[in-house]
Amino acid sequence: MTTSHPRTALSVNVNKVALVRNTRHLGIPSVTRAAQLCLEAGAQGITVHPRPDERHIRAQDVTELAVLLKDWPQAEFNIEGNPTQNLMAFIRQVRPHQATFVPDAEDQFTSDHGWRFPQDAERLKPLIAECRQLGVRVSLFMDAEPAQMAAARSVGADRIELYTEPYAAAWGTPQQAVQLERYRAAAQAALDVGLGVNAGHDLNRDNLADFLAGVPGVLEVSIGHALIADALELGYGDTVVAYQRCIDQGMLERNS
Repeated sequence: MTTSHPRTALSVNVNKVALVRNTRHLGIPSVTRAAQLCLEAGAQGITVHPRPDERHIRAQDVTELAVLLKDWPQAEFNIEGNPTQNLMAFIRQVRPHQATFVPDAEDQFTSDHGWRFPQDAERLKPLIAECRQLGVRVSLFMDAEPAQMAAARSVGADRIELYTEPYAAAWGTPQQAVQLERYRAAAQAALDVGLGVNAGHDLNRDNLADFLAGVPGVLEVSIGHALIADALELGYGDTVVAYQRCIDQGMLERNS
């Protein structure tokens, strides 16, 4: 008998909206307006990844989104970033629902790997402890390696976010089943030690349902690039609805 899990939440990453806005000085497209439209369409959260160079999300965006989300008490605010760079300042200022620690270098093009243990343990422990004292849930960006999950738990993390680019790259190829099994095993290992499971990176309307059908216990997916690209054609509202359908399909297959 398959164990039923809570429905996977959709958190929309609005970084790419800010990236387009930053190419001019007109204030459009609006990051807060994009977030509002996604929430109105049923998104359960908003994610931002404010990098030190402010190449997309800026400090003011974080503050304005925190204000917006006060009107959406059922939705969650997730702030991603490297806690040894600028992330902790935002956590202390706005106290989001979740802080996702990502081991990015300052000049990194995009996130491409997870934390490593025991190498990263000592620098993460006090930062995780501070977040938890502030009432902020901590998720660690992790590769799909089952053996790493107990160590992630031991440093105080509440959740892990599985870095899903290898799965996305393999989707539709003979390697899809192999990669999906890696993620299933990693998620199960996380669940076994009491961690919640999130996922994100290159998930889209094509591969999302298969991922959720094959990977147990995913509480949240954070999707930005593909979702915003789809929204250019479909609009924010219809795009969020389309991703929710993918989630429902994956959940149905998982629980059947």
